[in-house]
Amino acid sequence: MENLYSLVMAGGQGTRFWPESTSKKPKQYLSLVSEKSLLEETLDRLDGLIPTDKRYIVTVREQEQLVYSNSKNKIGENGVIFEPSGRNTAPCILLSLATLLKQGASREDVVAILPSDHVILNRSGFQQTLSQASKVAVGQKRIVTIGIPPHFPHTGYGYIQKGDELEEGSFIVSSFKEKPNFETAKKYLEEGKYFWNAGMFVAQIGVLLAEFEKHSPSTYEFYEQLYNAVGDKDLVSKVYSQIPADSIDYAVMEKSDKVALCQANFDWNDLGSWDALATVIDETDDNTLVSAKGHYFEEAKGNIIYAPEQFVSLVNVQDLIVIANGKNVVVLPKSDSQKVKNIVNFLKDSKWGKELL
Repeated sequence: MENLYSLVMAGGQGTRFWPESTSKKPKQYLSLVSEKSLLEETLDRLDGLIPTDKRYIVTVREQEQLVYSNSKNKIGENGVIFEPSGRNTAPCILLSLATLLKQGASREDVVAILPSDHVILNRSGFQQTLSQASKVAVGQKRIVTIGIPPHFPHTGYGYIQKGDELEEGSFIVSSFKEKPNFETAKKYLEEGKYFWNAGMFVAQIGVLLAEFEKHSPSTYEFYEQLYNAVGDKDLVSKVYSQIPADSIDYAVMEKSDKVALCQANFDWNDLGSWDALATVIDETDDNTLVSAKGHYFEEAKGNIIYAPEQFVSLVNVQDLIVIANGKNVVVLPKSDSQKVKNIVNFLKDSKWGKELL
């Protein structure tokens, strides 16, 4: 029986949840939907499915302290893989596969590559989906991507078009689609053949490497050097710096004819911005109270509040995002939640950037 490994991608440094998410403490280390961080929730979700010694996290050295404090007793002794520099997901995954094999995994073993900062509300459904994807990956010798059934015409996600059925609940992937405009997204929803791309996929290690070799030779040519360098930080860094920066989607997934789709049997949200919290947290007095020391609401409705150290009072306001931490106060309409990036861009070129980002 093939072993099932997990590779959790935790090196992201996004600022969509600024001011709480910064380069020093990115989103995956925030506690947004429970008392645990999103990374801790991700690892907990694997309990009972993947043993701790077969769980790996890939991140960057700058997050070393954070990743260890957020993964206690949830990964093996050598369960953290450090990416020497940011070169996107294709080189990162190639290094990770080399590390798994160097540490005793087999090319026949299966790896589930997962994001670290998404919200999944149905653990049993998630595990069932991964188990099915693993079975299809082995039986069909394919890379299996997890497709999320769309429930509205979202323009912020890539889409996956399903083709012929392989076996019950799994399909050949016909194509990957870039983020569409609203009319195209609406058409995808009506046709019923398209799924949101959640960035999760499952495959045998050997199948992944073969697809790297076939479709991204400029990346794969460094595989043997990486494999031989594993365990030598300086040598890994030297080899890694030569690999072209590319995403796994462009390098392999969109070119391969060996990609299958399994439909997700769980509720999913990638928490792309502050307003997404309203869809995963129950309301308190008609508002989404993520965190606050206390609150007073009067004629306030549809607001999202994150102020863990403050008492928050809202009177006669609706559909606002209110964020307060030790250094910042941010207030904006929910409909403008993406404009947090405008603040971040302003700060990058300001005298406050070093302190606040």
